[in-house]
Amino acid sequence: MRDKIAIGSDHRGFPLKIALKSTLDEMGIALEDMGTFSEESSDYPEFAKRVAQGVSEKRCSRGILICGTGIGMSIVANKFPGVRAALCHTTEAAQKSRQHNDSNVLVMGENTDPELAKKMLKVWCETPFEGGRHQRRLQQIQEIEKENFKNVR
Repeated sequence: MRDKIAIGSDHRGFPLKIALKSTLDEMGIALEDMGTFSEESSDYPEFAKRVAQGVSEKRCSRGILICGTGIGMSIVANKFPGVRAALCHTTEAAQKSRQHNDSNVLVMGENTDPELAKKMLKVWCETPFEGGRHQRRLQQIQEIEKENFKNVR
């Protein structure tokens, strides 16, 4: 069994979240559903925060977020230290987000075709970080993050 993945959505992303949960199940990946649990209107920041906090605090190794466009969830998730949320629309983007950026949160919009979403999820879960020249860039991102969080406190 691989590490646990946190998953969350707002009401608009709820149907796609259900489809992705079954894919994760089929892949044998443990997950923690952080809400929402229905299509009743809800606010995306709450669920983005739960997932991003779980990843930032290392309670979950990765996260998945789904809202109307994915933009709002991405903005919220990337406010947390150590979170590298990537909004993806293609399998290539999902793959590159892992290979080059070591993304640890995959974000999608609710209008993503469910079959494409499942393919993106599988590619994202199975693609390792390449390291090398990308490691240097990741370290630069981490330094920027440290400096910014130091200045905020």
